[in-house]
Amino acid sequence: MLALTSNLRVVAVAMGAIFFSLAPVAAQTAAPAEASSLPTLAPMLERVTPAVVNIAVVSKAPKEDNPLYSDPNYRRFFGPEQLPQARMSAGSGVIVDPAKGYVLTNNHVAGDGSEISVTLKDGRQFPAKLIGSDKDTDIALLQIDAKNLTAIQTGDSDALKVGDYVVAIGNPFGLGQTVTSGIVSALGRSGLNIEGYEDFIQTDASINPGNSGGALVTLDGKLI
Repeated sequence: MLALTSNLRVVAVAMGAIFFSLAPVAAQTAAPAEASSLPTLAPMLERVTPAVVNIAVVSKAPKEDNPLYSDPNYRRFFGPEQLPQARMSAGSGVIVDPAKGYVLTNNHVAGDGSEISVTLKDGRQFPAKLIGSDKDTDIALLQIDAKNLTAIQTGDSDALKVGDYVVAIGNPFGLGQTVTSGIVSALGRSGLNIEGYEDFIQTDASINPGNSGGALVTLDGKLI
């Protein structure tokens, strides 16, 4: 009886060792399946972000119209008129026509630029030409001479509802392409006295200086 009990103990210990050794293997096998089931925006962003560009703008400061500068006595005491210094700023844009190299951005980003440069996600940099702009709607259209561009598909902003998830892609503070997410907080915002025509989509996604002209997209990657 004692021998039988000892044998049973040996079998129990052996079975326990087997289960112990199999448990980590089962956990490791299940891990990739669990990871792949986690929600992620990565596939959509891989498709969309190449269409969002960084924009660097050099603009001339407005010349000060001071009649005293024409007075020789004034110039003798205070020196000649100082030339206005160039100003540099950064913003974002969206490629809307890859064949023609059209990039859509804001008028306040590039409308007054004397030199405009566009940098793609892959690091390529091109000078840009201002095709046209409209201050009332704060829209500007640029053109670059580049190949192998990626455009972004436009969506229907009229179909948006408060609470829909959205993603903002831009170049905050000139640091490079950055992605933030949030929801549509309100629709049809106006009365802010920012532009002549106001019909804004409000979102709680983080928007910082430099994001202007960038993309706000739905979760399926459509520009709104």
